[in-house]
Amino acid sequence: MPKKRNIQLFLDDILESIRKIKAYTQNMGYGEFIRDEKTKDAVFRNLEVVGEATKNIPDEIKERYPGAVPRSGTQERYPEVNWKSIAGMRDKLIHEYFGVSTPIVWETIESDIPVFEGQIEKILEEARLSDG
Repeated sequence: MPKKRNIQLFLDDILESIRKIKAYTQNMGYGEFIRDEKTKDAVFRNLEVVGEATKNIPDEIKERYPGAVPRSGTQERYPEVNWKSIAGMRDKLIHEYFGVSTPIVWETIESDIPVFEGQIEKILEEARLSDG
């Protein structure tokens, strides 16, 4: 029987995929992104990983960090996580690949991914502190 994964591993998966997305799209504009099939494929795949790992975060964690991911430039110091939107993007990428909106993916990369990275880092740090 496979060993059950720890929440910290799922959070690490999310951070690793976010950091890959940021590295793949660093110094890239939208026009370059839409023409670069390899980068789009890599980003889409890592968004799928983020969404899948998100689905494995226990409800008690999601309940502790509910809410919506605000756009960048807001004054909130610790914005909350929109778990449903993150999982929904994964579902769209997996099940409706040809219906994926590249502008929405780009907006996610530009505005939401940096915020989400900070949120996950905070949750991961709190999880590590509570473990000892």
